[in-house]
Amino acid sequence: MAHAITGGHLQVPNVQELAQSGEVVPARYVRTEEEGTADVVVTGCPLPVVDLGRLLDPRSSQEELANLGSACQQGFFQLVNHGVPADVILDVKRDIAEFFRLPLEAKNEYEKLPDGLEGYGQVFVFSETQKLDWSDMLYLMLRPVEARDMSFWPTTPPSFRSSVDRYSVEAARVVLCLLRFMAMDMGVEPERLLEMFGGQPQTMKVTYYPPCQQAGKVIGLSPHTDACAMTLLLHVNDVQGLQIRSDDGNWLAVEPLDGAIIVSVGDIIEAMWVVAHGLDHPDTRHLFQTHDVILSNGKYRSVEHRAVVHPDKERIAAAMFHQPRHTIMVEPLPELVKENGGARYKSVAYAEFMKHFFSVKLGGLFMAISSKCNDDYSWQYTPNAMWRNRPA
Repeated sequence: MAHAITGGHLQVPNVQELAQSGEVVPARYVRTEEEGTADVVVTGCPLPVVDLGRLLDPRSSQEELANLGSACQQGFFQLVNHGVPADVILDVKRDIAEFFRLPLEAKNEYEKLPDGLEGYGQVFVFSETQKLDWSDMLYLMLRPVEARDMSFWPTTPPSFRSSVDRYSVEAARVVLCLLRFMAMDMGVEPERLLEMFGGQPQTMKVTYYPPCQQAGKVIGLSPHTDACAMTLLLHVNDVQGLQIRSDDGNWLAVEPLDGAIIVSVGDIIEAMWVVAHGLDHPDTRHLFQTHDVILSNGKYRSVEHRAVVHPDKERIAAAMFHQPRHTIMVEPLPELVKENGGARYKSVAYAEFMKHFFSVKLGGLFMAISSKCNDDYSWQYTPNAMWRNRPA
C-alpha cells in the first residue's frame, strides 16, 4: 500500500451492515471456483519463527541472523520477543475492536473521500461489475507524523489516537531493527539501507471481516503482494484467516503464535535484491511478477497472500506497512552491484514503482518499460504480471 491519490472510487455497501442484515450474499461478492474458492488449503504448516531478542544478543546474534535470512527467503515469518510492551498491544487491539463496534453512522464520520485512500470504507472499486471483497477497512497515514490527517483518526473510543500512536512508534522501532539485520544478512552496510527509510513512512490498514454463512463463496481480501518494504501484521482478535501461497500453488493457512507479530517481506525489499543480482542468478526465475501476483524465487521473497472469512465469527487484523522515502530510486545497493559484476538493470523511481502498483488496481492498460541498461530485455507490464522477453 501507499499513501496516494488514486482517482475516484465508487461507493459500495458496507459489508458489516450486509452481514448483520442476514440477507443472501449479493452476487458481486460471490466468487467462482475459477476465482479461487476451490483452491486447495493446507493446514498445520507453521511459519518460520524469528526471535528478535536473540538477534540483539551478541551471544546468539549470528545464529539467529542465519535464521532471519532463511525466513526472509520464505517471505513470511512470526516475530517473537519483539519488545513491544504487552500493554501497548492490548490497548491498540481494544480500541480497534471498539471502533468497529460503533454504529455505522459513527464510523462514517471518518469515511474516506472518493479520490483518496485514508479513512473508513473500501478502496479500489472502479467498476459497477467489479467483484468485491467481504470486508471493510480503516486506512491511516501514521508516519511521518506531520503527514497525518487527523480528520480521519477516530476520537471514539477516546484513547484510540494515543494507542495507535504508541503502537506506531513501537512498530517503527521493530522495523528499524529488522532492516539493520537484513542488511547484515545481505552483506551490505546497514546505514546505507537505513538511510533509504529516513522518516520511516508508515501506514496502517485495519481490516474488518464480518462473518458470512456462505464463507466458502466469498474472499475477505483478494490475493496480492504488498507494494512496500515490510509489513507487520497484528491479529486483533483470535479468529484466523490469513493464507499464503506456497510454491506448489496451494494456500497455507497461518496459525499465529500467541504474542507474535507476523512479518512479511514486501515488493521493495525483494526488488532491491532481484535487480541487484539479475534474473539470470540461479536463485531467481525468469518470471517477474509484482503487486497482485508473486515475484518468485528471489533471495528475499514478497509472497502472495489473501484472507478468508469465518462463517460465524468476525475477524479483525491490523497491517502496518513500512515504505522507503518516496524520493528514492529502487536500485541495486552498491555493495551488491560490486559483488555481482555491475548493474545490469536500470533504476526505477519509487514513485514510478507505485504508479504501476495503482495501475494494476485501476485495471490499467498494457504498458511496457525498458528496464535493462541496454535494450536486450524489456519488462512487459499487464494487470496480471511482468515478465521478461528476450529480443528476437
